[in-house]
Amino acid sequence: MTPHHRYSAAFVVFTAAALLGFAADSVPAPTLTTPATAEKAPNAEGFIQRWLLLEPIPANGLTDSAVQGLVKKEYFPNQFTLLPRDNDRVSVGGADLTWHAVDTKLYNVNLFHFARAYGKPTSDVLFWAVTIVKCAHEMPGIRLAIGSNAASVWWLNGKEVIGIYGDRQTVIDDGVSKRLTLQKGSNIVRAAIVNGGGATDFCARFLGPDDKPLKGYTVSLVDTSRAN
Repeated sequence: MTPHHRYSAAFVVFTAAALLGFAADSVPAPTLTTPATAEKAPNAEGFIQRWLLLEPIPANGLTDSAVQGLVKKEYFPNQFTLLPRDNDRVSVGGADLTWHAVDTKLYNVNLFHFARAYGKPTSDVLFWAVTIVKCAHEMPGIRLAIGSNAASVWWLNGKEVIGIYGDRQTVIDDGVSKRLTLQKGSNIVRAAIVNGGGATDFCARFLGPDDKPLKGYTVSLVDTSRAN
């Protein structure tokens, strides 16, 4: 095969992989880092920047009913109560998927960068995200404000509190929950993000009773108040 033909074949393979949402090779995530401290405060605008992310699961559908069906399906045991650790693994459809602890350098978490870093697909997939919000005292009257590309469903302490649907771009505070209470101690935030194709990311923060970004709490990936 001539050099020209080799280049052409490689280009075709790369293009096909991109169109199908697969990374030809793993590429380091420029916006994500490994957490270096036990806890992290939200950033100046209140965004949560520390998460545990599960490698993507094949999934298709962005309408309300399709997404609700996807996120309510049991992919692995205790998926709505599990508090994973970094590098924990679960088996989904015969494939071993790994949880990864990440800090984002930005207000949003770039799931395209995340999946590509591990050579995983980025289109027609579902991502699970979990984090632990730690409060020194009870915080009533707050709202969870989120954005995602594309659809997403969110839980606080095991209760579904908000969902946004359809093929959408991430917009800050695109979806805002009803008034909630953050309890003293650990609060578990869990999200499922479904992407159809192309870029995919999400952002999340709490708004206080005055609807301004909430401060005065930290984010951790380990709940020391209970056995895991």
